Amino acid sequence: MIKMKSMYRKFRKGKGKVWYCQNNETGKQESLKTKDLAEANRLLDIKNHPYRFAAFNLQMARTHLQMSNPEINNRTWQQVMDALARTKMGRTKIRYERAAKDKALDAIRNAVLIETAPEALFDVMAKGTVCTNVYLRRWHNFAVDMNWLLLPLIPKNRWPAVKHEEKRAITLDEHTRIVERERNPERRAFYEVCWHIGASQSDVANLNVDNIDWKNRTLNFIRQKTKEPVHMSIGPELERLLRALPQSGLLFPYADRILAAKSKDSDADVSKLERELDELVYALYGLTPEEIKTVEGAAK
Repeated sequence: MIKMKSMYRKFRKGKGKVWYCQNNETGKQESLKTKDLAEANRLLDIKNHPYRFAAFNLQMARTHLQMSNPEINNRTWQQVMDALARTKMGRTKIRYERAAKDKALDAIRNAVLIETAPEALFDVMAKGTVCTNVYLRRWHNFAVDMNWLLLPLIPKNRWPAVKHEEKRAITLDEHTRIVERERNPERRAFYEVCWHIGASQSDVANLNVDNIDWKNRTLNFIRQKTKEPVHMSIGPELERLLRALPQSGLLFPYADRILAAKSKDSDADVSKLERELDELVYALYGLTPEEIKTVEGAAK
């Protein structure tokens, strides 16, 4: 229920005891230019009337909405998140489901949609990230479009601006240090190929021998995100890396499985997959038990 709070209150000020009024939201004060209590009450009522009338109409509209759609009394933000995710497919659906797990959303997750104050959304965005801002806006707008919210909680031009952090590529020094620390041969080769072809981890994890055209010395693949075709020449260094990889199927079979598991659930436990990868690589390179101990000891 909406409480019919008055927008203005009155008080006396000064030696002459003239009546003043103050806006309860902005704090702005102005004189009612009278010392008479009855006249002051009349003027105050005139000022408060439009706001009381608007609040009454809003409450009436909400009552009608609740009668036509009983679920509106209990619909939570989590239900909105779930409903929007169900309209998506594939990787897009996975991204929405992952975004809904944001810890910053816990403050409103089980809150009733129509009882949420705008301040609650601002608090969530303040505690969250750019992703929180982007997806909360989408869930909010979805609720408005579905008539689950009578009015937008935050007007379109009042949402905080989305400010992305500056992005940059990894430097050669950073790449070199990463490769030097990596003791797993397949992961090291994986990082090296990423560096040489400038592709994303998903692009590289999905590479297979069919992407390599040795006759024309080109590497050809489709970018996972943009679906753009890529054709690049294979130089001596890239050839050295590619020749050392499996000659059938995926070039990085276990990296592909790990990334696939992570894409479905960012908190997924892939330690078993990583262990299988280690054992496969040890067998591929014919490492002895003593050499394995040395490699694993250096990786800790």
